[in-house]
Amino acid sequence: MSDETTGAGAPLVVGIGGTIGGISSTERALRVALDAAREEGFRTRLFGGEDMARLPLYDPRATSRTPEEQAFVESVRGASAVIIASPGYHGSISGVVKNALDLLEETARDRRPYLADLPVGLIATAYGWQATGSTIAALRSIVHALRGWPTPFAAAINTQLTKFDDAGGVSDPAVREQLRLIGRQVARFAPLAGAVPAE
Repeated sequence: MSDETTGAGAPLVVGIGGTIGGISSTERALRVALDAAREEGFRTRLFGGEDMARLPLYDPRATSRTPEEQAFVESVRGASAVIIASPGYHGSISGVVKNALDLLEETARDRRPYLADLPVGLIATAYGWQATGSTIAALRSIVHALRGWPTPFAAAINTQLTKFDDAGGVSDPAVREQLRLIGRQVARFAPLAGAVPAE
């Protein structure tokens, strides 16, 4: 988990996404979007594949939560916006991303439950175009069910054509700009949703 701060008291954007087994194209794409949100004055916190791998399979009847589960839920509770990135697995989102989102049931009785009133940016990556569209559609449906507001633009990335590197580079400048647009949109819409705490 990375926590990058632009200033004390700055509103928070939480990024959720990646795959188990190392930093993936999905997680790298999410980092580009989070960087753009940070440039707009937001703090960012990333829950990548390694973080999600530590979350046990969600059990709604569990009487206690692990420290990793608690940290994830508390971060989302404190967020002014969220960005979710998932690889397309068999035409839909990955199990680890879905498991993390299922854990937000812990917020059901909060004053602001789930992702209510939060702008949520969406990113889907897949080795080919077919799974990107269905994965974005699945993410939109889940965000609506969690009472969030998907931002108007979502990035569908074909990793056959677009490559990412460890330094944050993207082989296609147009894709890089799409990812940055997602970061800027969640930053722009957070105040409209009333999600940014008053000064």
